[in-house]
Amino acid sequence: MVKVIASSVRKGNVLDVDGKLYVVLTAANFHPGKGTPVTQVDMRRIVDGVKVSERWRTTEQVERAFVEDVNFQYLYEDGEGFHFMNPATYDQVVVDVDTMGDQKAYLQEGMTCILSIHEGIPLALELPRHVTLEITETEPVVKGQTASSSYKPAMLSNGIRTLVPPHINAGTRVVIATEDNSYVERAKD
Repeated sequence: MVKVIASSVRKGNVLDVDGKLYVVLTAANFHPGKGTPVTQVDMRRIVDGVKVSERWRTTEQVERAFVEDVNFQYLYEDGEGFHFMNPATYDQVVVDVDTMGDQKAYLQEGMTCILSIHEGIPLALELPRHVTLEITETEPVVKGQTASSSYKPAMLSNGIRTLVPPHINAGTRVVIATEDNSYVERAKD
């Protein structure tokens, strides 16, 4: 086990808390005006899927479990789960729906992801930081709105809603941050 400070914990990390393995679903650092900065972590216990919330001081030590982070390529989804292949060894693993969570919306065939594997079992999946998707629908531009920094709602080709600048129209390909579903830039392709 490796001890790390709580503020360095990220989504997808596997932690050992009281002898049980947990995968981190969300991690956020809070710095109140008065008081000690804290890290709020939502986790899922690997053995039974129970979700737990923890709060640590940002300087507290937490144990990261030894997991192997390996690049895998997404192949397809079926009734068994999500199939990935290790491009170096051609080994295939199946990630279940619970482990995948809400990240499945961003999966694209051939996409390279990082799987955290502990004793041959995939525990967590880390998507690329950015993906390119197409805007399927958005509101029309309101005259005079382009000068301000306001954003308008838009629907992405994977069914997720996001906010985009007023000059983006339906059919435009955009780069989206997978961590928080936010608009990054217009796609360059």
